[in-house]
Amino acid sequence: QVQLVESGGGLVQAGNSLRLSCVASGRPFSAKAVGWFRQAPGREREFVAAISWSGGNLVYTDSVKGRFTISRDNAKNTVYLQMNSLKPEDTAVYYCAADSDFYKQIPSRSSSSYDYWGQGTQVTVSS
Repeated sequence: QVQLVESGGGLVQAGNSLRLSCVASGRPFSAKAVGWFRQAPGREREFVAAISWSGGNLVYTDSVKGRFTISRDNAKNTVYLQMNSLKPEDTAVYYCAADSDFYKQIPSRSSSSYDYWGQGTQVTVSS
């Protein structure tokens, strides 16, 4: 079992930055790809970014490329999402999730691939 806890959300003005953290307990987190998803009010949950178990492969949705960076520190059982140049349309609850499979080299964009989810952290970007 893997349990995930997100933190780092908050209220910021457009153009500013936030860094989200996803801390895992349970093993073997280091063997799992991890994704970040977000859900804005009245909208479906959408993929944001994902990282392979080794950290060697990263995928992003187009709207955050060049602004967001996903990374991981397996020694700390933590995955980060550095969010720069934030826009009001980035406002959402952000969730991290761990893949159901092990040692996946190409992380999935589909929420159905992820079995373990955190409770979410709110990010609000004001204009």
